[in-house]
Amino acid sequence: MSREQQAVARARKAFDTGRSKSLEYRVRQLKNLQRLFTEKQKVISDAIKKDLNKSEVGTQLYETLGLEGEISLAIKKLKEWAAPRPVGKNLMTISDSVYIKPEPLGVVLIIGAWNYPWAVTIQPLIGAIAAGNAAVVKPSEVCVHTAKVMEDLLPLYIDKELYPVVTGGVPETQELLRQRFDHIFYTGNSTVGKLIMEAAAKNLTPVTLELGGKSPCYIDKACDIAIACRRVAWGKYTNCGQTCIAPDYVLCEPSIQDRVIEEVKKSIKEFYTDNPKNCPDYGRIINQRHFKRIMNMLEDSTVAAGGDNDESDCYIAPTVLRDVKPEAKVMQEEIFGPLLPIMPVNGLDEAIKFINKGEKPLALYVFSSDDKVINRMTDETSSGGLLANDCLVHFSVNSLPFGGVATPSPSVVACRKQWYGLLPRQVQLRPAEPPARLPHQAAENGGREQHALPASHGQEAGLGALFHPEQRGRGLDRADGPRRRAGCGGCRCAAELSGLKTSRCFKDNM
Repeated sequence: MSREQQAVARARKAFDTGRSKSLEYRVRQLKNLQRLFTEKQKVISDAIKKDLNKSEVGTQLYETLGLEGEISLAIKKLKEWAAPRPVGKNLMTISDSVYIKPEPLGVVLIIGAWNYPWAVTIQPLIGAIAAGNAAVVKPSEVCVHTAKVMEDLLPLYIDKELYPVVTGGVPETQELLRQRFDHIFYTGNSTVGKLIMEAAAKNLTPVTLELGGKSPCYIDKACDIAIACRRVAWGKYTNCGQTCIAPDYVLCEPSIQDRVIEEVKKSIKEFYTDNPKNCPDYGRIINQRHFKRIMNMLEDSTVAAGGDNDESDCYIAPTVLRDVKPEAKVMQEEIFGPLLPIMPVNGLDEAIKFINKGEKPLALYVFSSDDKVINRMTDETSSGGLLANDCLVHFSVNSLPFGGVATPSPSVVACRKQWYGLLPRQVQLRPAEPPARLPHQAAENGGREQHALPASHGQEAGLGALFHPEQRGRGLDRADGPRRRAGCGGCRCAAELSGLKTSRCFKDNM
């Protein structure tokens, strides 16, 4: 038997013992995992620094802190999630006990990504553990140092038979996909996603694909352009642009293009200094292959800011492109790098038409002080998420689902709504002008008005404030951005590892 076959066989044998069905056992494993992030933070940060040049603060904010929040939520809510849920009866079942009973799916495969290597690999694992499954963890081989640390540390803290770590590249992944699993969770690109779906189809294995896509950003002339561009710059250049929900390109009217460019340039300087290459908080492209891919996109576009690069260091400066045409190379695929194309359009109608011509985006951003503009963008487009007057922070709202429509991310990772086959669109609206000043920020931000999300929008206190560029001190303003939000109602991954059996006593497979 191959190493991969042995890992899967051990995981299934361990699952068959039934020990993971105990809620106490699951909680113990989750607490051990949480202890890993407390005790080994420095080791984790050092490895990510070598892979992505991510700062220690950035690693804490956008990798481990979110995972600790997810674990705490799972521990707190586990009894509630695992409890049978009574449902309505009809005349034929009036005297019966009719309920939905959650149960583990079995052995799941988790294939992680490299851009936020801990967050996107361990968060599905948290859901798998909480749901009582066994899980084979395959970290991305692209993050060499992080994969090694994950392989070394996870077996020291959690059950190494139930949750084995398999490292390696394409051959090892292909061998894993030849095995039978009860669910496959993959984060990455569409090309590999298709191969995974093809392999899963042979065993009719359900699949969750967390993919990317081109996420548009429309800046209306009726908004505070300085604030809009500050937030767009933060969302775009976080983690050197290697974030699946980063604004991919900007649509705006020609009359404000120059102003947008100047404001983005100001924000780049503020976040990353005059020399981003020497800024400790500005990341690097993951490897030379991706460096070359991104640089090729510049060939037929005009650079308005940035453009500096160093292949030996995988460094590409925060870059702005102007007067970009729809047929330009940079508009043909997801950029996944620090290039911000600005494509002039003649108003909202043309912007909506252009967005609707492409694949439905994973995220859509609109900046405007006019509610009519926001409402039209909400009603006349389709996307996994829509955020008005900000970027990325919808990830921090744990009561919102996360996912895409069709190609960008075909399976919605979505609290309990997903169990019933709904396709919820996450919408978060922020006022165009910051409505409140946060007490500790007046001095840090020169007395500028600070934006606070109203409590009615469902955001819990905590990470939301850290994610937002105007709710943090300058040192954190340049920190790497989030890949996965810090928790979700119903544990997004536990929900995704669930199905629905239609019998008199319903079984909800997790």
